[in-house]
Amino acid sequence: MPENKVGLLGGGVIGGGWAARFALNGWNVNLYDPDPEAKRKVDAVLTNARSAYGKLVRAPLPTEGQVTVVSSIEEMTDGVSFIQESAPERLELKQSLLMEVDKYAPSNVVIGSSTSGLLPSKLQDGMTHPERLVVGHPFNPVYLLPLVEIVPGNKSASWALESAANTYTALGMKPLLLKKEVDGFVADRLLEALWREALWLVNDGVATMSEVDDAIRFGAGLRWSFMGTMLTYRIAGGEGGMRHFMSQFGPALQWPWTHLMDVPELTEGFLDKLEAQSDTQAGGASIRELEALRDDCLVSVIHGLAGQNYASGEVLNKYEETLKSNPNI
Repeated sequence: MPENKVGLLGGGVIGGGWAARFALNGWNVNLYDPDPEAKRKVDAVLTNARSAYGKLVRAPLPTEGQVTVVSSIEEMTDGVSFIQESAPERLELKQSLLMEVDKYAPSNVVIGSSTSGLLPSKLQDGMTHPERLVVGHPFNPVYLLPLVEIVPGNKSASWALESAANTYTALGMKPLLLKKEVDGFVADRLLEALWREALWLVNDGVATMSEVDDAIRFGAGLRWSFMGTMLTYRIAGGEGGMRHFMSQFGPALQWPWTHLMDVPELTEGFLDKLEAQSDTQAGGASIRELEALRDDCLVSVIHGLAGQNYASGEVLNKYEETLKSNPNI
């Protein structure tokens, strides 16, 4: 049986993804979620994840860990060496749950929070051992996307940050350790800026939701998957690099191209418009069908990058080398 054991608080989209990520890496999982449908939902995510991993990982995986849905937070903390909280994004709720976890878990067990933007210093309020709480913000699907933002709170200990980074790395992930906390962290602040402008383009009738997505997935999105924005723009500057790029395009930042922080009013009419266009874009496919399609596409992209040993492909190659060198397999 696997020696590693993790406690998961929350079994929704993110919590279920964490369950799959840990279990497929040989960890036993104690999962607590008061939702009576939690086991069914997590099992559905596991089914998708097994299929995706079978296509993605070319090295032998460890024996899959057992996922046990438990009936209390106290039971969830029993015998675990790491805890990941993925409760709904409400500060008071998370604080209450984290204080209860803090009461039962040994003080040397690190707690990672999956929050997508709440400040860890606020999450630490009320905890007896706030030094072991860090943000470990993943991206959906958790079992495939390697990025996890690790964000320290004012009271986070260096050993907790290091332990979290080591744990996530062992799961085949790419930790991004922020130097300090900020609302929304890094990735979501970038995503929010793009999301605001996308809503305005739809609101103003400039483009449909499908056209907005096409502008990304057939263009810059393919570059973003392996090179990001900054390095891409450096290349766009030619031999002059970033300075030449900024001299050419920097002034455009003063032009009224975007709505910046302004957002359209989310009226019922606009929400109806978004919903209708989203239904059309989905073309009748179910959520599970769309998830499976997404997973297959991500596997293909990451495998392609692995052939270049670059970006997410380099992370996968290193992960597979670790699996191949594991004497327990």
